[in-house]
Amino acid sequence: MSGLNAELHAHLQTGVTTTCRAWALARKDGTVLGFTDHDGSLQFDGITFRADTGLSALAIQQTTGLSVDNTEALGALSDVSIREEDIEAGRYDGAEIRAWLVNWQDVRQRHLQFRGSIGELRRSGGAFEAELRGLTEALNRPLGRVFQKPCSAVLGDGACTFDMATPGYANELAAVQIDARRVFHFEAFGGFDAGWFQHGQLIVLDGAAKGLSGVIKRDGMIGVQRVIELWHPLRADVRAGDSLRLQAGCDKRALTCRLKFQNFANYQGFPDIPGDDWSISDPAKSGSLNGGSRR
Repeated sequence: MSGLNAELHAHLQTGVTTTCRAWALARKDGTVLGFTDHDGSLQFDGITFRADTGLSALAIQQTTGLSVDNTEALGALSDVSIREEDIEAGRYDGAEIRAWLVNWQDVRQRHLQFRGSIGELRRSGGAFEAELRGLTEALNRPLGRVFQKPCSAVLGDGACTFDMATPGYANELAAVQIDARRVFHFEAFGGFDAGWFQHGQLIVLDGAAKGLSGVIKRDGMIGVQRVIELWHPLRADVRAGDSLRLQAGCDKRALTCRLKFQNFANYQGFPDIPGDDWSISDPAKSGSLNGGSRR
């Protein structure tokens, strides 16, 4: 094992070992959970690794090349560890996983065997099964600049650089009615034109769905109410009265970037690129054929 702790290596060489496995799971909302297959809880790196979670892992597949390292974790759903409603809400999607081989008699003797993230997660019959993907999984994603008319950046990211905390681009309030976790009715509010939040985000700030968000499909007035509709329902219960944040949206057009956000210097599209019709058009069949413009 590369980089193996010297004391742990000496312990393994004795042939009579007191080792176990420990996992740390870090969700994107900042929650960190620890698990171990030992019969008692362990503690290191500021994390308590609980022994009463029923979590276990299959053998880790690792290679020296660039192929994806992977394994699977199996466990029971419980109120004290991983709950079904949290899985349903997507709180474990993309969570970071670290796995150690640990001498449970001296937790300073440990070796980090695996680091990656949760991939596909399945649940049934009071249990769950999670695919764990190694760090090389990221190499499977295509990268590179896309040459297209619309902007390829995400509003507020490192390429866009727009500060979403800029006054006038967000509003925090509570809905008076919610339909199917997808359509949100608000009392009429000023300061934001109809459509201002279309393509933006609705973020839940408290309640059972705290931290979840959805992309806004429509933003407009119906009668005296401002109505926000999401593309997909939120994956946890959200109720009238819960605090919500509406963030302005961008439709990726150059005009929107220039006038709505005053951020055209960071526009990541190519608004003047010729379309496919121009590139495959035939020579004119009439008029002057002198090599000049087709127009």
